[in-house]
Amino acid sequence: MYNVKIKGLSKSYRNFQVLKDIQLQIETGLFGLLGPNGAGKTTLIKILSTILPWKEGEVTIYDYDLLKEGDKVREILGYLPQNFHAPLQFTGKEFLHYVGSMKGITDNQERSKQVERILEEVNLLQHANQKIKSFSGGMKRRLGIAQALLGNPKLIILDEPTAGLDPSERIRFRNLIEKLSKDYSIILSTHIISDIESSCEKVAVLNNGKVLYQGTTDSLAKIAVNYVWEFQALYSEYDNVEREHLIISSRREKDIVVFRAIAKEPPYKGAIAVQPTIEDGYMAVINGMIQ
Repeated sequence: MYNVKIKGLSKSYRNFQVLKDIQLQIETGLFGLLGPNGAGKTTLIKILSTILPWKEGEVTIYDYDLLKEGDKVREILGYLPQNFHAPLQFTGKEFLHYVGSMKGITDNQERSKQVERILEEVNLLQHANQKIKSFSGGMKRRLGIAQALLGNPKLIILDEPTAGLDPSERIRFRNLIEKLSKDYSIILSTHIISDIESSCEKVAVLNNGKVLYQGTTDSLAKIAVNYVWEFQALYSEYDNVEREHLIISSRREKDIVVFRAIAKEPPYKGAIAVQPTIEDGYMAVINGMIQ
């Protein structure tokens, strides 16, 4: 069953088309929306979050028509924006009570139960009475998840949730999202491939306002089979190789550089085909190597 259905969605700012005929279907679980900066991800997320108006296309969220029933969608929606800010003078618990009141949870006892439960879910219960100004970046992100969970939403939308986190906080955050995905529909919008690779089974690749791929993460990797190569070149040839080929990664071994590249044919003398990763499939798709 698809909880989010998008048909023919387009969005323009004056003469610039940001989204072009978007077609997506999203089920319960963790769904990744992957694309480079400027691909149109945030515009799509803002439309789904009822923040940004649009005219072309149809969007239904849990059978509610987003264009006509945006108020109903907001009642079942949790949203963490890319730039999440909370009043630094509040404690974590005070902030969640404030957000809960804004979401219409007027019963103090019910709101307190939700706040306590959610603080425990995001592993912030022991910090509930600390001022937000004392929180680390990862703790603030977890607080952002907490406010999105208030009101028992059916759909949670996360826009670039791990941006700016250090590696350990990013791992903790990904583990939390994966745990929550068992009970919620979660859309994770990011340009960080490792966020998708470790957590999502289903993914869409967006670039220049178009959906270039939708399917499983395993299939995204497999579409680059026979397109991924490794070869060696002298370090002195580094600039020429990088200029002439689509290089995914490289590592130096004394005077030799081992390159990983995407190409339809062997890109260099002695190149051997290697097993593709999700990153390889993603790069092949957004660079037009695979239609």
